[in-house]
Amino acid sequence: MSAEPLIRIKNVTKIFDLTDDVCEVFDGFNIDIHKNQFVCILGHSGCGKSTLLRIIAGFEEVNEGAVIIDNKVHDKPGKDVIMLFQSFEQLLPWKTVIKNVAYPIFAVGKVKSKKEAVECASDILDEVGLSDFKDCYPHQLSGGMKQRAAVARALALKPSILLMDEPFASLDEKNRREMQELTKNICSKYNMTIIFVTHSIEEAITLADRIIVIGSDSGNIKCDIENRYNINKDIETKKEMISVLTNIMI
Repeated sequence: MSAEPLIRIKNVTKIFDLTDDVCEVFDGFNIDIHKNQFVCILGHSGCGKSTLLRIIAGFEEVNEGAVIIDNKVHDKPGKDVIMLFQSFEQLLPWKTVIKNVAYPIFAVGKVKSKKEAVECASDILDEVGLSDFKDCYPHQLSGGMKQRAAVARALALKPSILLMDEPFASLDEKNRREMQELTKNICSKYNMTIIFVTHSIEEAITLADRIIVIGSDSGNIKCDIENRYNINKDIETKKEMISVLTNIMI
C-alpha cells in the first residue's frame, strides 16, 4: 500500500438546514483511503453513510473541510469518481442496454466514434454477463440485470473510484451473491478503489479489505479495522468478525 492516500477526507463538517432546526451529519470528519482498497462503510440508518458517498462524489457541498483526491480538491462530479445507487432505475428507459452503456463512453470522449463505443460496450456487457440481453430495454430486465447494466455503464468510464450505496439491498439472495462476486472481481481486475455502503455486517465481511463503522453522533468513527476474514477464509474468523462488528454496532 502506498504511503500517500488516494482519498483524504479532511475535517469535513456537513450541516443540513431543516425547516425548524439544523442537522449536523459530520463534525470534523476524517478518513484516508488508499488506492485499490475495497472499503465497506457500516452504520445504522441516518448516521451519514450515503451523505458521505455523495460528498466524495461531489454531489454535496461541505460546510467546512475538504475532500482531496489524488492530491487535488474534489468538490464536483467527474468521470473519475462514479456512484451507483440502490435504485434499479438508473438506466435511460428509451435506450437499449448496449446503448445505455455505449452512450457515456462516446459522450466523455473515451473513443472517437459511436461504432467504437458500441464495440467497447459489447465487451463490457459480456464481462458482466449481459451479452444476451444487450438489445433489451430496461423495463424488460429483472432487478439483478438492471444492476449489472448499471455496473457495466460505470465500468465503461473506467473510473479510479467506484462509490456504491447499498446497490444490492433490494435483490434476492441469489442475485445479491452473484453481484457481490462480480464486484470483487471488478475491483481486482481494474485496480479500482471501491467504497461500499451497506447495513449488512455479513456483506461487509464478504466484500471488504477494510471495514469502517460510523456512529450516530455527528458521524464519529466507532471502528476502523482490517477485515481478517478477507485474509483467512475460515469460518471461525468470519464468526469472530461478525461478533466484533455486532457488538460495536449495538
